[in-house]
Amino acid sequence: QVRLVESGGGSVQAGSSLKLSCVAPRLIFSTFVGHVMSWYRQAPGKERELVAMINSGGTATYSDSVKGRFTISRNNSRKSIYLQMNDLKSEDTAVYYCNARTLSSPQTDSWGQGTQVTVSS
Repeated sequence: QVRLVESGGGSVQAGSSLKLSCVAPRLIFSTFVGHVMSWYRQAPGKERELVAMINSGGTATYSDSVKGRFTISRNNSRKSIYLQMNDLKSEDTAVYYCNARTLSSPQTDSWGQGTQVTVSS
């Protein structure tokens, strides 16, 4: 299990921007790049869903609901990933979780504690 620490959540108006950060403070560089990093979110009463994913080379994928508005990035030397969220909508309101998944088998998942994002219209 990897310790992940998220930050950057908050309460904003629709149309605003927020940037989330996630750091793996106890990983060394060579171990961090062995993980696919992702952001998930979970709204009240709903299942946790994948928002965006990025591999060690920087290739990113997004859910259709955030494509064009959110940008995931990673800084391997800082053992961190980020989620820049623009043009936020009320439906983006959720707890956002950072996830680290190992590339090697058996694959293991680690989760951060979550950070709340609330968007009011």
